[in-house]
Amino acid sequence: MKMKIGVIFGGETVEHEISIISAVLAMAAINNDKYEVIPIYISKEKEWYTGGLLKDIENYHDLDILKRYATPVVLYHKKGSFYLQSKKLFKRIVNELDLVFPIVHGVNAEDGTLQGYLELVGIPYVGSDIYASVVGQDKVFMKQIFEAANIPQAKYKWFFDSDYKQNKDKMISDIKKLNFPLIVKPAKLGSSIGINKVKKEEDLHEVLEDAFRYDTKIVIEEIIPNLREANCSVLGNYEYQETSEIEEIISAEKFFSYEEKYISSVKGGKLKGKGKGLTNRIMPAKIDDKLRTEIVSLSKKVFRVLNSAGVCRIDFLIDDEKKKVYVNEINTIPGLLAYYLWEPVGKNFSVLIDDLIALAIKRYKKRDKLISSFDTNILKFYSSGLKGSKGKLKFGKFNR
Repeated sequence: MKMKIGVIFGGETVEHEISIISAVLAMAAINNDKYEVIPIYISKEKEWYTGGLLKDIENYHDLDILKRYATPVVLYHKKGSFYLQSKKLFKRIVNELDLVFPIVHGVNAEDGTLQGYLELVGIPYVGSDIYASVVGQDKVFMKQIFEAANIPQAKYKWFFDSDYKQNKDKMISDIKKLNFPLIVKPAKLGSSIGINKVKKEEDLHEVLEDAFRYDTKIVIEEIIPNLREANCSVLGNYEYQETSEIEEIISAEKFFSYEEKYISSVKGGKLKGKGKGLTNRIMPAKIDDKLRTEIVSLSKKVFRVLNSAGVCRIDFLIDDEKKKVYVNEINTIPGLLAYYLWEPVGKNFSVLIDDLIALAIKRYKKRDKLISSFDTNILKFYSSGLKGSKGKLKFGKFNR
């Protein structure tokens, strides 16, 4: 019997459409001889839908029409099994699930929100858990952990929108302790959304205001001089990690922009270059053995320090003159699952997905052996009721 894999994507996030692209490509790559693929689309209004039409990228041109023909569902757990149930007048079980595969990006999805819900339901799922997902999405949390682990990164400052509104002069003064040019980023977004370069102090206010449109917390970083950008993917868990080929990004924008990552790859209504975008990529990256070894080592260290799982992509910044490597960030559910980084080392998209599913099953079995609750019920010692707001609970000889 085939394992039933629910692929979850979409969500209330500015990276909604990117998630759809990643998921459609992944569903096409899943081995149909081993698995039955069940698409689960979360709309921007947080409604869940399923149906075969969700596998075709052409059906997403008009989301309202798509939702009209897809089946609205809820996920629930009953007696050790997991079901998608129709929300229509006649509620019925639409599908049973064995495991889910979140392919979501950004806030309200990739940031631990969905992972927390799946943990609550109890269903096994692919990828990083709640804790690694939260840290992987919040650049401030991430950088603070990097500092504690002595992982090299660019100098930075961070603050909340309220800090800026209450004392702009102090915030600007703190920012000026960094060396221009700078990069301003919303703390919890990905896909280069809301990111802007600042060359001089006069441009700060406009760029900061734009960043605050997307998040209440922002990060300001120094731009690494003589910059080269490289990416490496890691597959595994806390016990073992393997790394992909390393790619170098050649970007006209001097940082890998949202336009270059995604918009250019779907113009004309079709995915181009297997969804890899039109940005020039050099793979393998033209770096010496010392840099290559350092990037591989740092990739595994970042992955393990953040307790990541599944497949992640680590983004690096290189000072080409000093031959110094800095970690930029981790992507816990990278766009397109970074499958193109694994192809050069002999792992195609289908095999990568097999490995991810196997890792998820292994984690679920291991967690199932851990103590997560007690069979005993301390309420059986309860000896007197609550009497209005002044009542007391008594547990045997102990008062609480």
